Amino acid sequence: MNDTPSGMPPKQSAGEQGSAPRPPSIELRNILKYFAGVPAVAGISLSVQQGEFLTLLGPSGCGKTTTLRMVAGFERPSAGEILIAGRSVTNLPPNRRNVNTVFQNYALFPHMNVAANVGFGLKMQRLQKKEIDRRVAEALALVRLESLGRRRPSQLSGGQQQRVALARALVNRPAVLLLDEPLGALDLKLRRAMQLELRHLNRSVGITFIYVTHDQEEALTMSDRIAVMSGGRILQLDTPHEIYERPATRFVADFIGESNFLEGAILRHEDDQAVVSVPGVGDLRAHVRLGAPTARPEASDSLPPSFLATGTPISLAIRPERISIEALSIDSQSPDAEHNSVAGRLTEIVYAGSEIHSTVQVGDHTLVVHSPNLGLPSLRAAAQSAGMSSFRADSRSVGMPSLSDNEVRLRWAVSDCVVLLS
Repeated sequence: MNDTPSGMPPKQSAGEQGSAPRPPSIELRNILKYFAGVPAVAGISLSVQQGEFLTLLGPSGCGKTTTLRMVAGFERPSAGEILIAGRSVTNLPPNRRNVNTVFQNYALFPHMNVAANVGFGLKMQRLQKKEIDRRVAEALALVRLESLGRRRPSQLSGGQQQRVALARALVNRPAVLLLDEPLGALDLKLRRAMQLELRHLNRSVGITFIYVTHDQEEALTMSDRIAVMSGGRILQLDTPHEIYERPATRFVADFIGESNFLEGAILRHEDDQAVVSVPGVGDLRAHVRLGAPTARPEASDSLPPSFLATGTPISLAIRPERISIEALSIDSQSPDAEHNSVAGRLTEIVYAGSEIHSTVQVGDHTLVVHSPNLGLPSLRAAAQSAGMSSFRADSRSVGMPSLSDNEVRLRWAVSDCVVLLS
């Protein structure tokens, strides 16, 4: 899969791209879609670059699939304009748009072998048999199924059927490949393997991918950018790293990964930090990083912390893996300019395979800490650090003989606190 088949536009290297931006492959301009007067998509505008892997991510009913169907031509927008390669296709039927769609159920013809399934679209275009055979062979090689062309779909695994569906879409050399939760029917291990396959495929062929999913792991693993959607709107559009590290809203912070939330208000500003008063916890420090410019133009890193006035209600979001846990003792480190530190009571330790999940009560707030599982000694250390003389380990948890004396200290970097407007 390292070689790009003839006819497939290769992606430019960083040196070839230089500083000039790639022309947009797809543009959505203020797209709206109503069903029985109810907005399913409420004014989406975005631009997707040539060869980009963009994921539309969100819960059921957020408008992601409707948006994909409008790009494909299966639904017509109530208002707005859709452009592909600079040409308006808003009112064009699906067969007149240079796009192909891969669905979750693959939609393979059971009476045809793999090669016939892949070449069906080319046959409908009345291409010569020699040309069809050549392009089918290229497409099957691209998805590493060149030796299975004579098999029927029923003789293939789920992952192989998914690759056939991809080959059938790619053989037509579309400008855009649309993927509607194509990995949803696969088991976990196969799904993760296919995530890497799709990412590699996107990089190899240089075709624009628009992928729809509700699975945050898929989005983070494969995407160049992610559009997080809710209520028919895009709440944040940015790289996986920025969306995870710097969510623009509480919904994004909660939907992408796991977060602890502390409610408070701005107390004062010190240099590039805000001091936040959290009832029942105390004063905590945070860098003011209000979302991503693409999602909220008025909020960016160029704004001073004083952008938030004293008394402004806010939420602090802290990822569980960014918190360290230690025994509360005279040697415990106190807060400093770069770290927050709070005392709490350890109420539960849960064994979760590769991680240990600790639940800590801090005032009226419950915080979760994710620590790497370094083996049985780390479980003993976690229990002993909380003053537990013994513990039991089973498939779900490490139990405590007494919870009354399990006093711990939680500590995290100020830079790991994300300020969100309440």
